[in-house]
Amino acid sequence: MALLPIQHQLTVDKIYRYYVDQNLEWRRPHLGASQIGEDCLRKLWFSFRHCSSPNFIGRMQRLFATGKIEEERVINDLRNIGVCVYDRDPSSGKQLSEFDEDCPHHSGSVDGIAQGFEESKEWHILEIKSASNKYFNLIKKQGVQKIKPLYYAQVQDYMRWFKLTRAFFFVVNKDTDEIYSERIYYDKDFAENLANKAKRVVYSPIPLEKLGDSESSFCCKFCDHVDLCWNRKLPLVSCRTCSFSTPEVDGTWTCKREKVLSEFEQKAGCGNHIYIPELVPLELVGADPEAGTIEYENGIINGAGFIESKDLEKQILKRGI
Repeated sequence: MALLPIQHQLTVDKIYRYYVDQNLEWRRPHLGASQIGEDCLRKLWFSFRHCSSPNFIGRMQRLFATGKIEEERVINDLRNIGVCVYDRDPSSGKQLSEFDEDCPHHSGSVDGIAQGFEESKEWHILEIKSASNKYFNLIKKQGVQKIKPLYYAQVQDYMRWFKLTRAFFFVVNKDTDEIYSERIYYDKDFAENLANKAKRVVYSPIPLEKLGDSESSFCCKFCDHVDLCWNRKLPLVSCRTCSFSTPEVDGTWTCKREKVLSEFEQKAGCGNHIYIPELVPLELVGADPEAGTIEYENGIINGAGFIESKDLEKQILKRGI
């Protein structure tokens, strides 16, 4: 019997496409606890302001979904051995979430809160991850804080918000199914530094300093924002990249400090959008607050009645600036 010729994986590609399509709404309304451990302040600012869409392919989206399945499995394992785990809010049925009281824009959802471990009877933040064999063994040998500082920062945030002093971190080896666990104690100074960092990111009206010294730096070349940060690319159009909008201390966003913007309105933007000047790779000439316009070199004016933000990058390229 003749073998079928090797063909392109059309069905597999369709599966991956499905995962990409399901992740169209990638924009978080908040600065997440899972992000705050990032070293690059500009990356955090760009992410919070929804400046660039992520580059995750379908295979990676499916991998993230696999991680969610592993969380459910470990929670069931813990319950099976008598550990009390709360992974949902009893009143709403939603995942347990909390926010920074001093900066409501900084928040996150925990995998669970648990009590009854063999190592301690105290309540713990529960965080569950999976890792390749390489990173699993590194975490097992050197600890979460050194190998995965983002995870360490994440649980420190959670402990601060939920007013707990311990976290139980589990990581599952994707290759062997081995489980490694590590108890992490609350570090008050570390957590408060994260809170101050979050406030800097959220309330800064302009992009913060970048970490890398060139676009080929290791921290830059795989970043979702590399083209925006180094290559004169403009960010996506939304209220969060507009000069008129402001993140307020009560957790809302406002337009011109007058209208409170819904999450839908923030993402959609409007025809009056004008870019935050520091996001535009042109020399600033002046601004007319009453007209709602900003003028740049070569007579380029961004604003209603002139060049709308959605057409600005095209005009810059057309004029060869």
